[in-house]
Amino acid sequence: MRPVTSTELRDFIFKGKPFLFDPYRGVDLTQEKPAPFKAAELGLEPFRYCPLCGRRMVTQVVPTGWTAICSRHGKISSYYFEH
Repeated sequence: MRPVTSTELRDFIFKGKPFLFDPYRGVDLTQEKPAPFKAAELGLEPFRYCPLCGRRMVTQVVPTGWTAICSRHGKISSYYFEH
């Protein structure tokens, strides 16, 4: 697997733009608005899908947080949401 060097996803989230896809279910948010589930509302659920393209992300969960990588848009971490 080629290393991801894009920071597009991180920059998108820092700018506070609305997501195009649900990061937990991969649903296109321009078509429908899924009901949130409790773990996601509490910030306990890691991203599973890229909010920009809807692709499944490689997600790693560790005791201190999580990291998710989109092959097209880069890496995002729970660290960005905690600070």
